[in-house]
Amino acid sequence: MLALRSGAALARRQRPQHHVAQRRCIAHGTANLDWGSLKFAHVPTNCHIEYTWKDGEWSEGEIVDRPFVEMHILSSVLHYGQALFEGLKVFSRADGTIAQYQPYGGNVDRMARGCARLGMPKVEADMFNGAIERVVMENLEYVPPYGTNGALYVRPFIFGCGAKIGLGKAPEYKFIVAVNPVGDYYSGGLTALNGLVQEKYDRAAGKGIGGVKAGGNYAADVVPSSEAAAAGYPISMYLDATEHKYVEEFSTSNFIAIDKEGNYVTPKSDSILKSVTNMSLRQIALDLGMGVQERPVEYAEVGDFAEVAACG
Repeated sequence: MLALRSGAALARRQRPQHHVAQRRCIAHGTANLDWGSLKFAHVPTNCHIEYTWKDGEWSEGEIVDRPFVEMHILSSVLHYGQALFEGLKVFSRADGTIAQYQPYGGNVDRMARGCARLGMPKVEADMFNGAIERVVMENLEYVPPYGTNGALYVRPFIFGCGAKIGLGKAPEYKFIVAVNPVGDYYSGGLTALNGLVQEKYDRAAGKGIGGVKAGGNYAADVVPSSEAAAAGYPISMYLDATEHKYVEEFSTSNFIAIDKEGNYVTPKSDSILKSVTNMSLRQIALDLGMGVQERPVEYAEVGDFAEVAACG
């Protein structure tokens, strides 16, 4: 975890030259919210941070207090879906500090792979992590207090904008980081869910963009997930698009399992998004002396696992 400065340290800290607004000194977790009732839903915060790529370089980044983006109606994100996003969390800790989970590698590398696949400019690690620290510092009061089981969800995203009528790389790009205090993604906490195996729909094609966190991957799941929820299944699981034989992943998260020998098992496929949480759990499993298997997983063997979980 990356420790972030907070409280009085914020007032003493030297502001970088690209910071546009002087913020009052404020402690984290002091917003007037019912912290114990947080859901994974929108909560207004102070601001977001916005960078613009134009003429081959990124801007210095601007703190913006209105939750809106101005862009041309012919922006490629609106017509061709040129967009990626990430998701990570900042937590309060028992010692009074706050920390960002997995600040190095993980999300930065995954966004870089996605940018390369979708033809977008790379967001370097210093800019990515610097943007997160800047916007978290501007929204400290929305970091849920320690012990409430909440977190400040951080949503970095990048998309193509500027006027362009044809398919191709956009003339401009926006990189934005927004934050939102959240509770559990599924109501009820860590309890078992009924899952539906999708047979009517495919999530991603082989050699497509299923392995990057593109917005369009999730758009394709809106109808399948809605239909599954209406039938009483809060989560769906997808099989491979070629044979419908192998497990790929759940609609919003990776598939993981513990087999009867105590091994940690997760599917291997180029169409699966590389989960930072899954990466972390594999390392923890190794540290605990467990066997770790990242391999093709046939759907036929799912019933033989001791445990199955969605991770992300």
